[in-house]
Amino acid sequence: MTTPYQHQSQAPVPPQAPQGPPQGPPQTAPQMPPRAPHQAAPHQIPPHQAAPHHPAPQAYQQPVPSGPPSQPYAGMGPYTSPIPVRRTHLGNALASEWTKIKSVRSTIWTLGVMVALVIGIGLLVAATTNDTDYHTVPTTLPGFFGTLLGQLCVVTLGVLVITSEYGTGMIRTTLTASPQRSRVLTAKALVFFTLSFTTTTVSLALVAYASMGMHGGPDVPEPTGDEILGATVGAGLYVSLLGLLSLAVGAILRHSAGAITTMLGVVLLPAILPAFLMMSDSLRDLGEKMLEYSSPQSLASLFRLDESLNSGWPQLSALAVVTAGAMIAAYALLEKRDV
Repeated sequence: MTTPYQHQSQAPVPPQAPQGPPQGPPQTAPQMPPRAPHQAAPHQIPPHQAAPHHPAPQAYQQPVPSGPPSQPYAGMGPYTSPIPVRRTHLGNALASEWTKIKSVRSTIWTLGVMVALVIGIGLLVAATTNDTDYHTVPTTLPGFFGTLLGQLCVVTLGVLVITSEYGTGMIRTTLTASPQRSRVLTAKALVFFTLSFTTTTVSLALVAYASMGMHGGPDVPEPTGDEILGATVGAGLYVSLLGLLSLAVGAILRHSAGAITTMLGVVLLPAILPAFLMMSDSLRDLGEKMLEYSSPQSLASLFRLDESLNSGWPQLSALAVVTAGAMIAAYALLEKRDV
């Protein structure tokens, strides 16, 4: 007979794993009964039973700095740029203006036309004249005819050197890069005057010596040093000063068409108006003086077109004074006006 104690001491037999696929429908996990709306989830604490918020201990609170934020690189000293920094000067402005004037197409076209007129017309006149035509005039005269037209190209270029920047708005960038406005105008004037004087003088010298080589002999008088100087350096200075005056007028007016029209009046009007002034006896002296200092008459004096004319240097000095006055006005207005 088996006692209850003996029946409980026997180890239970583990169930045998079923062989083959399970029979019948798959069994699903038992579903929890729905919870009433007023009952809270076991893991959620009702709001009225939430634990009160305790502030962090004083030892763990970070103090808020009251001053300006500290710089992360304050201990490393001031920043030093790897690019060398040096103070700008007039040479930098000259380099900038030379880069601009040589990279603009108008410079090449106007100077090219001027050189073609001076050299082309001068050599054409020298080739079509005879030795007998130079008994009373020097053989350097053929350059005069090309210079009459070539000076208009220099006048146009002098205006465009500064008014083109006003037209495109590039003058703002120029004056931002170089806040000293007088330095900008000085650099423009120096670069333009040097370029125009060199180009004009070289062209006139080429025509003068070519004409001297074509016409020579016992019946042709040799031109003196003063005549050669007036036909080359003197005429080059006159044309360059006329171009510099155009630059000053362009800086004053800040408009290409208006400045070019004004300079054409300065060049052509004194040569046309005296013919009407000398019709009156009271205005005859004024007409003669205006004709004497007109551009064609001044160039004719420098080339010794007539023995009755002076050497041309008084007209050159008068043009230098007028150009200096116009440049002073341009400096004053450039510093006073906005761009």
